[in-house]
Amino acid sequence: METIGYLGALLMGMSLGLIGGGGSILTVPILVYLFAIDSVVATSYSLFIVGLTSLIGSFSHISRGNIHWRAVVLFGIPSLLSVYTTRHLIVPLIPETLGTIGHFIVTKSIFLLIFFAIVMLLASYSMIHKPRLLQKEEQEEASLRYPVIILEGILVGGITGLVGAGGGFLIVPALVLLTHLSMKQAIGTSLVIIALNALVGFIGSLHWGDVIDWKFLLVFSAISLVGILIGSRLSFKISGTQLKPAFGWFVLVMGLYIIVKELFLK
Repeated sequence: METIGYLGALLMGMSLGLIGGGGSILTVPILVYLFAIDSVVATSYSLFIVGLTSLIGSFSHISRGNIHWRAVVLFGIPSLLSVYTTRHLIVPLIPETLGTIGHFIVTKSIFLLIFFAIVMLLASYSMIHKPRLLQKEEQEEASLRYPVIILEGILVGGITGLVGAGGGFLIVPALVLLTHLSMKQAIGTSLVIIALNALVGFIGSLHWGDVIDWKFLLVFSAISLVGILIGSRLSFKISGTQLKPAFGWFVLVMGLYIIVKELFLK
């Protein structure tokens, strides 16, 4: 299964390189179902992997001037505070057993996986259904709606902290709709925010006392980065716009699989 898992890491990276996002949401299912890693630990590992890959992926956007730094600060600060608080305080407070439904025991692990599956369903919808407003390529004059952006940052930080996903499917539309950035700037800015969120979230979970398998994390991340390079090369020949809905359907199926497996196949 490990070989399939590392292949999954490669494919996850390729999807990031091809369509510019979404692939990181597969990290937790890969870690849980192919490497048999506990779901709570998997969210921590995912934060490291997502943070590192997003950070490296943002370098090309920084060199091209695709980062709106004011939006990074305005969106990023409340998001960072939210993700750190979630990882450092809220997740440890979730009891190992939340309750029972009949004979079914709702554990912390099952709760996080079901919540993650719901996030996957939302992400799949954003990839399958693309509003015309999000298809613009030219940048308009940025108009920052401060209260809404701050609230969005808090929401994204909380979700990132809980499930270990980058939240790009929420950040990119928010930046386009709330700041009138072009898609290129929204994607570049999103990568910086995701990298900061994920790495701060990972730091916030270090106090749990779990032994971190650094060798595994670095190998998994390295394979994902190779996938990003391959995907970036293929993106010159294959349209990411056409692939994104298909990938969205795949994420939808994966989300439904997690729900069915955790609720009915235990």
